[in-house]
Amino acid sequence: MVVDPQKTESALYSVPPVERALSLLRHIGDGHRCRNLNRTSAELGINRTTLIRLIHTLVANRMIEEIDEGAGYRLGPGLISLAAQAIHGRDIVQVCQPLLAELAHKTGMSAHLGILDGTDLVYLSRETPNTHLISNMRPGSRLPAYTSSAGRAILAEMTDDAIRALFSGVDLERVTAKTPQSVEAILAQARQDRQAGFAWSEGGFEAGIGACGAVVLDHRARPVGAINVAGPENRFVEEGNDRPGPIRDAVRSVARQASMGLGYVVGVQ
Repeated sequence: MVVDPQKTESALYSVPPVERALSLLRHIGDGHRCRNLNRTSAELGINRTTLIRLIHTLVANRMIEEIDEGAGYRLGPGLISLAAQAIHGRDIVQVCQPLLAELAHKTGMSAHLGILDGTDLVYLSRETPNTHLISNMRPGSRLPAYTSSAGRAILAEMTDDAIRALFSGVDLERVTAKTPQSVEAILAQARQDRQAGFAWSEGGFEAGIGACGAVVLDHRARPVGAINVAGPENRFVEEGNDRPGPIRDAVRSVARQASMGLGYVVGVQ
């Protein structure tokens, strides 16, 4: 049996009360209201008395809040404030925010910034045009990286071995008929995106929605995030044979500007 030293060290220094509090926060964040404390106690494996004390402590610190009497709990303003500070403290958000606004204005579509978190793509920021809202992806939204144009753009910058290691043993979620259903299919998709220099989607994540994503690199030419736009699929189908097209050009240009803002120098790395 091979022991992962990193996991062993993590278990050694883990603080159980903190682990329980984090488990409860994630549970509530996933939409569970914790109306039935006995059920919540069983689901989380936390003693009921301990659970009650955790809830009171988190409420007192505004990490969670009661919705209505007896209606359960939701994440509170204290946690939202911490999350906002964490997001906006990242250099990549500060660099990309004005570029996203420019991209949304230029394309007339929602523009997003995302980063890789394990096998998921997590959105950090979004800008929308003054038109009917197409995308419901908000900061904090996450989805399987291989289903998102932004996630695919990041995966395209990884080696085949790194992708295999990342998705080893992972149950792949089938979102649409176009979703890769094996690691080899993800690799084939990544190679195609790598060759193109962007990730293009026509209804790949949601029927009727198209998207285009491009990677953001740091000063060491490492993929640290990706920018994408999402809008009506017909706009992407119409442009699909026009390479390069206006949408593609706009997304790649903004991703390149963001990379340069993070210290990436084209042609040097």
